[in-house]
Amino acid sequence: MLTENLLNAARDHADAITALRRAIHAEPELGLETPKTLAKVKQALADLPLEWREGPSCTGAVAVLKGGKPGRAVLLRGDMDALPMDEHTGLDFASNVPGRMHACGHDAHTAMLAGAARVLATRADDLAGEVRFMFQPGEEGFHGARHMLEDGLLGGSGDYALPDAAFALHVWPNAPHGRLEARAGAMMASADMLEITVKGSGGHASMPYDSIDPVPVAAEIVLALQVMITRRFAAAEASVLTIGKIEAGSNNNIIPDSAYLLGTMRNLSPERREAMKDAVREVAENIAKAHRCTAEVTITPGFPPTINDARAVALGQQVAEGLGGEEPWATRPAPTMGAEDFSYVLEKVPGAMFFLGVAAEGVDWQGCCGLHSSRMVVDESVMPKGSAFLAGCAVQFLEDGWS
Repeated sequence: MLTENLLNAARDHADAITALRRAIHAEPELGLETPKTLAKVKQALADLPLEWREGPSCTGAVAVLKGGKPGRAVLLRGDMDALPMDEHTGLDFASNVPGRMHACGHDAHTAMLAGAARVLATRADDLAGEVRFMFQPGEEGFHGARHMLEDGLLGGSGDYALPDAAFALHVWPNAPHGRLEARAGAMMASADMLEITVKGSGGHASMPYDSIDPVPVAAEIVLALQVMITRRFAAAEASVLTIGKIEAGSNNNIIPDSAYLLGTMRNLSPERREAMKDAVREVAENIAKAHRCTAEVTITPGFPPTINDARAVALGQQVAEGLGGEEPWATRPAPTMGAEDFSYVLEKVPGAMFFLGVAAEGVDWQGCCGLHSSRMVVDESVMPKGSAFLAGCAVQFLEDGWS
């Protein structure tokens, strides 16, 4: 009955949720500075009894809703930043900023979180504890969640302790309309950037024996890294290493001095992540040495793996099934190798990230344009369910904890 009431309340605010999403979508912002987006959120929630906290590192903000009774603290998160790409959806409210698009659904995440705030504010007197609404910029590679943690916006000092639980929701175009999904344990991978510079000694292409050609050495390293992944690490825990860029030389008759490789490394556990870093260095440096070259390996840490707490997943499943629908819940059989910086929060606070299917009813959801596509669209009729789900997770946890 609780979830039914929350869903009905969220549906009452469907127009406001949709309007906020469209306003954000039409004027996307990038990185850690999303002031216009945050201003839209604050304006949409101006009539609610929220206490706002902001920090110096970015335009992230946390709105705190105090319950009528003391109790636990729960955090709900929505990200606000867009992607640096052109939009080709043809929507009436498509991006009016060239080279920027909300192609990962963060506009919907923010609008659904605002909807959850409105739903919960109407029952604040009955809540035991407080709800913190985390409006976060810089998810697309800018470590916005880490910045907000370091600024103390999520808690961690004095009487403003870290929350007791944290929940986040991510739209998923390639999932049935309205279905919620998650899995306990690894939900998404870590993502680190790999750079390798192979240095040799350039010369005339007709006389390679008078030079030390770094190009075939770089090619050998690329292939050896793929072999290393499949032969050194057990297949039961997936790992991905992809070289996405190879750069060397300036003309057909010149052997260059160096060759450059750029790639990504993705893992599902902190232990595998560190082991892969050591293995990559070993392979690259020793292959280069065998051919009289050197290899400079630089690994830039990205997001850690997103690890869901089993208790939080069980709570979310209960809420999702209470919301109903033709197919309300599915346990994901395997993680996705994409990465998410909500992982920083889950390193500090038990919780979970969930996916919400936003394909239109009756369409081939497996064939829909996916995340980061210039044609990715969201079925807005699903968004009230997302707001109700976030609100339901908060209410359920404040009432019963992990029991």
